[in-house]
Order: sequence, then structure tokens, then C-alpha cells
Amino acid sequence: MRAAILTTAVLAAAVLGGCRGQTTKETPVTFIRNMHDQPRYDIQSYSDYFDDHRTMRLPVEGVVSREAEIDVRIAKGRTEDDASWVLTIPQEVTDRAGGMGSLLERGKGRYTIFCTPCHDATGSGQGIVAKRAAGIPGAGALAPTSLHLDRIRHMPDGQLYGTITNGIRNMPPYGPQTSVSDRWAIVAYVRALELSQASFAPEQKL
Repeated sequence: MRAAILTTAVLAAAVLGGCRGQTTKETPVTFIRNMHDQPRYDIQSYSDYFDDHRTMRLPVEGVVSREAEIDVRIAKGRTEDDASWVLTIPQEVTDRAGGMGSLLERGKGRYTIFCTPCHDATGSGQGIVAKRAAGIPGAGALAPTSLHLDRIRHMPDGQLYGTITNGIRNMPPYGPQTSVSDRWAIVAYVRALELSQASFAPEQKL
């Protein structure tokens, strides 16, 4: 009896061990189906349940996410009356970051991740993307913009924040990938880069 049990155990171990590392196109065995077979809607499918027949439901009107920034100056970079861009980074953003030093440090890290591939480490617009596109006919029209152009230097901080958030021309929006505070941190770091590369007349030197 013991010999039979031992033999069975050895054979079972051999069979199970032989399954390791193998692939199959067969449907996997699921012993507890539960949610595998539940009635459900597919994305963007038609619904008979809702009056508008849309499966994808809109948020309740007026609902505000608990994490959402409700100060329009900080959330959108716009003045409270939405008439223009805020000129400088709101003081509340700097305070929340623990001071300008911390904001710049954070901005440097986010800039390196999201901006350097196109604008390079100095902001000149000669990142690896631009260099690789240089040999492609017609790709010059897609070249990243230098952050040291006068029009960008004189751009309100809120507008620069809005550009990072929403994108512009060939630049995609980075609002989905970065938080509100991180976008402002990038703005602060871009201003620091511009200052580091600025040239001043002798009487204007700091």
C-alpha cells in the first residue's frame, strides 16, 4: 500500500514538474467562474438600461474630485476672472513645496524626465529627439522650440504652465502625466534655466 502511494506521488510530481515552462493556446481552466461569466457592458457599447443609451456614464454635474485644485490661479494658471494668465507662480505653490529651493529641486527632476528628451538639459531644444530627427527629410519642421527665445522668456508663468498642461503644436499635453504642483515646479526650473543662459548688457549684470 505504501509503495503504491509513493509511486503515485512520484508520478504526480513528475507530471506537474513537466508542465513548468510550457505554453499552450488552450483556454485556461477556471474552476470558479463567478465574474468571468457575469453580464456586463463593453466599453462604448449600446445600453438599453439608460435613457441616453450610453454605457459610458458622465460624471454627475457639478461634482468635484476631492483631490482637485479649486483655485483657478493654481489649477489653470489663469487669473480669478479668467481674463488673462497669471504673471508669476502663485505664492501658495511655493509655500506648499516648502520654499523655492524645494520647488526647483522637484522641477529639475520632472524636467529631466519629461522635457529633456526634446528640449535637452539646457532648454536649447537640441534633445535626443531633435538629434535623431535631424537626418529625416522634412523633420526640421517638427524641431522642439528653444526655451531661451525672447517670446518664451517674456511669456507669463501661467501661460507656460498652461502649455505644459495642454500641449501646443507638436508638443503633447503633460497634464495627464504630471500633477499640478509638478507642472508649476517645471515652470520654476525652466525660469531658472533661462536665467542661467541669459546674457546681460554690462550695466544690467547682477
